[in-house]
Amino acid sequence: MPSTHSLSPTDTLSLITEAGWVAKFTLLLLLSSSILCWAIILTKWQGLKTAFKNNHKFLEIFKTGKNIEEVVTKSEGLSQSPVSAVFHQGIRELKLISGTETMISSAHKLENIQRALIRASTQEVTALESHLGWLATTASAAPFIGLFGTVWGIMNAFQNIGASGAANLAVVAPGISEALITTASGIAAAIPAVVAYNYFTGQIRRLAVDMECFSQDLVNIIQRSLLSASKKGN
Repeated sequence: MPSTHSLSPTDTLSLITEAGWVAKFTLLLLLSSSILCWAIILTKWQGLKTAFKNNHKFLEIFKTGKNIEEVVTKSEGLSQSPVSAVFHQGIRELKLISGTETMISSAHKLENIQRALIRASTQEVTALESHLGWLATTASAAPFIGLFGTVWGIMNAFQNIGASGAANLAVVAPGISEALITTASGIAAAIPAVVAYNYFTGQIRRLAVDMECFSQDLVNIIQRSLLSASKKGN
């Protein structure tokens, strides 16, 4: 059987060092994008993990709390909980409304609180989605950047054939190797980015649903409280 030779790290490094300046620039661009993507992936993964953990802690406090003030006090340290942030924004709006004239109807008070909750949820989702655009850009652009390097390497291979007048392996190998390594680098940068983007998007969607459901529950609680206060006032 013919012997086979796998590409070692030393061989890969040799291919990179012997590549042309266009291929080196392409590889540097892909490497920089990949490093930035991995930094975003690790940071975002840790941030979302903390958000889910703090959400669970806040919901436990909310369920077991005797009153709103107790929940506010106990949840002050859960700044990385999106649901807690929405809750505090809603309670802040409720306190502002409670300090205004009593002529404001309960319906108008609820509308103000709902707008505050929606605004807080939107701000939290926007914060959670920060830097995801770079993952999407890398996922879509990296293969094409690698393809550019591929085309350039093949062009070099044909130029070498034309200059030497021969089409043997020694002539075309450098250009083809240069083309293939940029292709592989583009794919290697794109795959983690697209997988992470889809995963984080799904996780953020879950958090958005949690905030929306909690907002509806909080509005119902406040509505019952306002109706009860209105009946006592009458």
